[in-house]
Amino acid sequence: MEQVVGRGFTKVGENGCIIKWTPQKEVLAYGMVRVFWTHCGWNLTLETISEGVPMICKPCFGDQRVNARSVNRVWKTSVHLENICDRRQIEKTIKRLMVDEEGKEMRQRAKYLKERVELSTRGGSSYNFLNDLVELIRSF
Repeated sequence: MEQVVGRGFTKVGENGCIIKWTPQKEVLAYGMVRVFWTHCGWNLTLETISEGVPMICKPCFGDQRVNARSVNRVWKTSVHLENICDRRQIEKTIKRLMVDEEGKEMRQRAKYLKERVELSTRGGSSYNFLNDLVELIRSF
């Protein structure tokens, strides 16, 4: 049962909450987030991967469809809902990600990707390439 509890907040059940707007990066960094519903814009996709959170992808247009397919088929950390917007199917998808073995595997892969991102940005290849670029720009 849904209940409006504040400006922009709707409580769903005991532990659920629908929010019209939120600082996404802060939400993703909060350790209790188990799955994130996203349109798969590139920035949010990177932020979600960087925090190790599996996704429910519902792309709308442009690069979002390509990003959603990559997250789903290549990195295997999402469920892609291209043309689905049925309440029962959405509930089934959420349970699939949060309870089923498939969801557990996606959470493990998401955690692995988070670790890889952290390694790359703290002295790994991305860190080194960015430093090389900064040094190249400074040399002019």
